[in-house]
Amino acid sequence: MGSDYEVAIIGSGFGGIGAAVRLKQAGVHDLVILEKADELGGTWRDNTYPGAACDIPSVLYSFSFEPKHDWSRRFPPQPEILDYLRRCARKHGVRRHIRFGAEVTEARFDEAVGRWRISTTGGPLTARVLISACGQLNRPAWPDIPGRESFRGISFHSARWDHSAPLDGRRIAVIGTGASAIQFVPELARRARRLHVFQRSAPYVIGKPDRPYTAVDRALMRNVPGWSTLQRAVTYTLLEARALAFVKYPELFALVMRRWRRHLERQVPDPRLRRALTPDYPMGCKRILLSDDYYPALTEPHVELVTDPIERITPAGIVTCDGTTREVDAIVYGTGFRAGDFLAPMKIVGLDGLELNEAWRDGAHAHLGIMISGFPNLFLLYGPYTNLGHNSIIYMLESQIRYVVGCVRAMRRAGLSWIDVRPEVTEEFRRRMRRRMRGTVWERGCTSWYQDAEGRVVNNWPGFTFTYRNATRRPDPRHFRARR
Repeated sequence: MGSDYEVAIIGSGFGGIGAAVRLKQAGVHDLVILEKADELGGTWRDNTYPGAACDIPSVLYSFSFEPKHDWSRRFPPQPEILDYLRRCARKHGVRRHIRFGAEVTEARFDEAVGRWRISTTGGPLTARVLISACGQLNRPAWPDIPGRESFRGISFHSARWDHSAPLDGRRIAVIGTGASAIQFVPELARRARRLHVFQRSAPYVIGKPDRPYTAVDRALMRNVPGWSTLQRAVTYTLLEARALAFVKYPELFALVMRRWRRHLERQVPDPRLRRALTPDYPMGCKRILLSDDYYPALTEPHVELVTDPIERITPAGIVTCDGTTREVDAIVYGTGFRAGDFLAPMKIVGLDGLELNEAWRDGAHAHLGIMISGFPNLFLLYGPYTNLGHNSIIYMLESQIRYVVGCVRAMRRAGLSWIDVRPEVTEEFRRRMRRRMRGTVWERGCTSWYQDAEGRVVNNWPGFTFTYRNATRRPDPRHFRARR
């Protein structure tokens, strides 16, 4: 591979693979994907914990240009999703563009030549266009608990699961009860001699309408013209309707609340445990989780739900604020990700030496979640204001990728060295997002990973996904300043 490219993409998950395919289809073949690991796949490569699966139906969890007709289940498991990404990369000739073991440490824009000078652990390179596709869920968040490093037993984060760890018949502690934990806690309950689940905030968990696909299902998807498209459209519409509750009418969650309460009461007969599993914040404020076996796992006699705050971790176990010590052999951290860091820990430097950390000192922001003023030819996929609570992120990524490809093609046609979104355009978009966010359920009484350090929700899109697709349908030349 050379060291100068038209486009450099950071990350080889859904965003990076999808962007590379679409750029190649648009005639842009001078590109490189920079991947810090030794395999592609992003979050679906990293999260291999027992029970890992998607909570979005499989008919929506694939690219529109590469439908998959042989999913095994309605909700796809992690190995199948990773295999799908690998197949996409092979089929569309993307894998040969990937540099593995090339973690980006710094990127500086050279205004004189209109190129990004990129430093990686695999050597330096330059590119006219830089696309960040590293996502929001790639850096594990470790809890700030005194004594964490002193623990002498087995410990790891769920996103870095140690499959060699001898967990069978052991005393295990799980810290965290988020989207990953509710999937692996039932698996650990089957293996552990004693399992302690430390809960800071109870999640809303409703039933998961999952089932294996039959041979008839797969035959219909594979052989009946339009069947898969129809299933995709119907599923998308049903999920999209939920946006009304998230962004405008939270009272619509009353229907889902009844469904959640029935689910809890059926699966947890103990009233004290039910109370401990009842959230103290509005439904939708945090991600609503799907599981049929999480609540039953907590009712097992060898499983304990601990709601007392953790005071410290000792070499032999965990001490809670009530003075109780629980000795354990292993600690599994299901404490999520540093979702608000976006491009961290990379150092990004734009025009006039402006560092991204300085540009974002008042909070992360980007026009359409894609472009940051002062950083020409830099595009974010899955940036600020683009996360979803109700539908498939693949739909959002495809909208963003089309916008980025449109910008690259426009630069080619006009012979431009670089384009930069105007600061007033970015600021107006930011103000609009803040106004719209105030009416959403995400700002009504809870703390979540959707928020930044100041409590502002900067991750989520406060609207329907089809309105986002319309907003990103094509770049508006009036939004940019450019140099030939």
